[in-house]
Amino acid sequence: MSTAKSVTLGDVASVAGVSLSTASRALNGGGRISEDTRRRVKEASDRLGFQPNALARSFALGRSQTIGVLTQNASGVFTAPVLIGATMELGRMNQALLIRDARFDAATLNENVARLQARRIDGVVLIGDGLNYSLPSVTSLFRVPVAYAFGLTSESDDASFNPDAEMAGRLAATHLLETRRRRIAHITAGLDDPASRGRAHGFGRALAEAGLEQVGGKPLSGGWTFEWGVEATTRLLASGTEVDAIFCGNDQIALGAESAIRAAGLSVPRDVALIGVDNWEGMITSDSARLTTIDPCLQDVGAAAARSLGADEAWSPGAHLVPCRLIVRSTT
Repeated sequence: MSTAKSVTLGDVASVAGVSLSTASRALNGGGRISEDTRRRVKEASDRLGFQPNALARSFALGRSQTIGVLTQNASGVFTAPVLIGATMELGRMNQALLIRDARFDAATLNENVARLQARRIDGVVLIGDGLNYSLPSVTSLFRVPVAYAFGLTSESDDASFNPDAEMAGRLAATHLLETRRRRIAHITAGLDDPASRGRAHGFGRALAEAGLEQVGGKPLSGGWTFEWGVEATTRLLASGTEVDAIFCGNDQIALGAESAIRAAGLSVPRDVALIGVDNWEGMITSDSARLTTIDPCLQDVGAAAARSLGADEAWSPGAHLVPCRLIVRSTT
């Protein structure tokens, strides 16, 4: 039985009407080649179904096309979407991955760093487990670019990518104002938490710009839990303070607040509108499909960090904020 002949780079060059070296540079993204030539070679490659040899490509580019991915807690509810976003983006960039998880153990992380140092890699993505956990800086340990996702290090020049917490607060306030709510409270975790503090700051500024002050003049601060949402909302309603909306620091708090509102004989959203932050299905029950929320777009965070290591991306140090997104449902 005969087998079909594999399409070669020479076949692509012949169809595109260019030299072998030009075809190579056009497909590998190198050299000074006109966009018209690059497009012609790409069209020929796609038409013929050409699949470049990964090893040959890495030699041609002088790179291994392999990225090391270090995680602090790969199975974490919030880490998982960041990791998915990073791996999907690296796959789109035709990069191979070496993934190693530390499970919050410093010794394991050091061992994983040493293992990557022994490999020929083109870059490193270190994924944390949220802004409340400080990431160790490993930038100086590698000769290749290092990007940090979903976490911060103590080094201001480290390139880090995180959800825009202030934007989350601003989006929540703006949406509630647009629904004609004017007596708006904010229930969140402790303001020593960077995410909680950022959301509270964006929320407060948006209200101030509209000439309003949040109910009570400041957030009700406690924890990230359903139980805190119940406790804080029960206390707020029992005080007799007029309130027609509550911005909750996360979806768990919002679900607790909803429970307390209904227990008080009030209706959501007719009497009190609710909005949370997260939109992560693994954290909440199926009933949460009713909840208006701010999606921190964690897959986008991972993708942005991965993309910063690409040859076509202008790598820049410092903190980078990734936009979040409002999802409107029935609680507003």
